[in-house]
Amino acid sequence: MSHALRRVSELALDETTVTALRATLKTTADEVVQAIIDEVPPYANALSGHMGATIRRAVRTALGHYLDLASGNATGVDAGDAAYELGRGEVRDGRSMDALLSAYRVGARVAWRCLAAGAVPAGLPAAEVAKFAELTFAYIDELSAASAAGHADELAARGRAHELHLEHLARDILAGASPDVLLASAQRAGWQPPVSLTAVLLPAAQARPAYRTLDPSTLVLDDLPDATGVLLVPDADRPHLLRQLTDRSAVAGPARPWTRASASYARALRARSLSSAIRDTEDHLPELVLSADADAFADLRARALAPLRTLPDATARRLEETLRAWLLHQGRREEVAAALFVHPQTVRYRMSQLRELFPDLASPHRVLELTLAVGLGDT
Repeated sequence: MSHALRRVSELALDETTVTALRATLKTTADEVVQAIIDEVPPYANALSGHMGATIRRAVRTALGHYLDLASGNATGVDAGDAAYELGRGEVRDGRSMDALLSAYRVGARVAWRCLAAGAVPAGLPAAEVAKFAELTFAYIDELSAASAAGHADELAARGRAHELHLEHLARDILAGASPDVLLASAQRAGWQPPVSLTAVLLPAAQARPAYRTLDPSTLVLDDLPDATGVLLVPDADRPHLLRQLTDRSAVAGPARPWTRASASYARALRARSLSSAIRDTEDHLPELVLSADADAFADLRARALAPLRTLPDATARRLEETLRAWLLHQGRREEVAAALFVHPQTVRYRMSQLRELFPDLASPHRVLELTLAVGLGDT
């Protein structure tokens, strides 16, 4: 019991006064509830019917406990516990802390008016009236504090539960869960699905700070392996998103339908494995395509460029560089020479060597195979 409640017993109200006050409890509870309905808008339609009856009983119980304390006959009833649960219930009913405290202020005023109206005619000495008022308000303040604590604890618990639901949704998305699973997870989290999501990888320590600058519906995880964080940004304006990430070590995957955003995440992961300098995967699609199956790419290079392996290393490298430039510039000798910083005659000589090594160089299939093989250079 708090100090304020212990002091209530100092009143030692006589039996006559207590009996008179108990007789007013029902009327007091009715007036308290009506005043709250009239003066606190969030309760205007909330205290009718079953709910109103419940609150009236709660007010009578709390004031009855107060009179027990004031008469020195306290029972095991703990009005503070009931007030705490009331605060939690107000969160579930969608009412704010401000509304709850306003209700307590109105209730305290009306309760004191009714109690005073019963105590004075019952013979409470004038010297005790001021003390009675002080302790009545102290008691109701205690109940108000207990309700506020319940309200805050319920909000914190719900906030953490909501955060956990959002984290669970993000993990389901990254894992490529089925659309049915994702929809159920989104509903549990109270998250409105967007059209698309863009996955952004960045160091875990940067995830939360970056998240605070983005759409509040962004999903965030900052506890992935290798100290990696990921943001799943809804319906992103890509140029704007990249500008927001300018000062961060981030790589952005492509936008994908939200139920297939795991593909955006996978591409961002693969881009990061290729180079720490990649920021926008859309700017590096050729490298990503050619590196999608490293073994297949190695086999392709070995087969397509096999004729070069018969030459000395230095000669093979020069001819491969020439072949790459020739393919990229579509055989335009002057442009190939400029790209290689050599004379056009040198290009002509090297290309004659290449045609001897690759007799079917004009074949579309051979051109495609060689273009892919030299696309990323020697690996």
